[in-house]
Amino acid sequence: MSQSDVQVERDDAPRTKFVLDEGRIPKSWYNIIADLPVPPEPVLHPGTGQPIGPGDLAPLFPMALIRQEVSGEREIEIPEPVREAYRLYRPTPLIRARRLEKVLDTPAHIYFKYEGVSPAGSHKPNTAIAQAFFNKEEGTKRIATETGAGQWGSALAFAASLFDLESKVYMVRASYDQKPYRRILMETYGAEVVPSPSPTTNYGRKVLEESPDNPGSLGIAISEAVEDAATRDDTKYSLGSVLNHVLLHQTVIGQEAIEQMAMAGDDPDIVIACAGGGSNFAGIAFPFLGLNFRGGRKRRVIAVEPKAAPSMTQGVYAYDFGDTGKLTPLVKMYTLGSDFIPAPIHAGGLRYHGMAPLVSLLKNHGDIEAAAVNQGEAFAAAVAFARAEGILPAPESAHAIRVAIDEAAKAKASGESKVILFNLSGHGHFDLSAYEKFLQGSLPDYEYTPNEAALAALPKV
Repeated sequence: MSQSDVQVERDDAPRTKFVLDEGRIPKSWYNIIADLPVPPEPVLHPGTGQPIGPGDLAPLFPMALIRQEVSGEREIEIPEPVREAYRLYRPTPLIRARRLEKVLDTPAHIYFKYEGVSPAGSHKPNTAIAQAFFNKEEGTKRIATETGAGQWGSALAFAASLFDLESKVYMVRASYDQKPYRRILMETYGAEVVPSPSPTTNYGRKVLEESPDNPGSLGIAISEAVEDAATRDDTKYSLGSVLNHVLLHQTVIGQEAIEQMAMAGDDPDIVIACAGGGSNFAGIAFPFLGLNFRGGRKRRVIAVEPKAAPSMTQGVYAYDFGDTGKLTPLVKMYTLGSDFIPAPIHAGGLRYHGMAPLVSLLKNHGDIEAAAVNQGEAFAAAVAFARAEGILPAPESAHAIRVAIDEAAKAKASGESKVILFNLSGHGHFDLSAYEKFLQGSLPDYEYTPNEAALAALPKV
């Protein structure tokens, strides 16, 4: 690669940034299914318990996405209109956090891939743009979706505006109340936003009748959005995480990072990302795992979740519904039970009862590690990072920063010069109320309390 293809700040600068030329946006998504050491478990029909076919998913998704969901091809071409939209913010920078390294007095090299430069402020447009494009191509007029922290809803509202689609977003009530500016951003892009559980669906009304003050959950919001799409001929459902095609679209992150790490003359020993449903984790981790599986140097890969919703560290690996209303197909995943309602932590994007099937498979097989941290620990790391590097992280990303700092401390204690890469999946500009509570000492921690009823209600498969 020529020097003209990349901008690199001086090596002795406080921050070293590696920025690819826009012509180097990946031309295909990487499908980890082609390289998995064990095959994924089949998705089952919730009524029959038998493996589902494309026709079962057709009411919810356009056929192009269904084909991607079940594809075994290693590379799936990115349509040019999608790459053109990606050029609004991609390639995203890879940055060496030299100031943080100095503060920590660690021999470790710490890098982060910064996805907060997108219009929506996170990694979510990587799949939102693709999903909006494929829906538009197949004649969809309207998209329904859910959102936890508002990052996904913002991204889909933005993407829908690019392709002239209507969008309706069911926003988890806890986040709807905590983050009004996320709602305003979605509405600015043209979306209709309602708090979930809402009075606009049969399932939402049922939940409100039973629990008028219900803080909501991603599981509930998914049920509402699925019901919305299934009951309208002009509407399809769009999901921001969990499913294979969503994780697939996010792999532009890791593909860029591989090339940028080569520019830096480093290769990560440890790759870290937060994990709620699994999309940003898969985005950075799957391409590196692909290198591992194809005979490359082995890297540790760590998924970080909140202690308030620790599906991988305290859940069970079983078939479960992706939603609380039990409308979705059954998938094999780490789960706390689809009836589990997580505590109202500010990292709303991590408040999910389960984990993506592909991420769960990798964890169960021992190809990745999982760690869980408290809300307070995450915000302490976020503040330290912001004071060193100047970027205010999203609460979700703060979980990855916490573990990156901990791994840097281990490197200091051992004297090893580890190379650490984490995904800074979004900025925290709409999360200042949470930062205010942390700085005032009033941000609570929540420990997971197993919901025995939710676990007992797991489908008998």
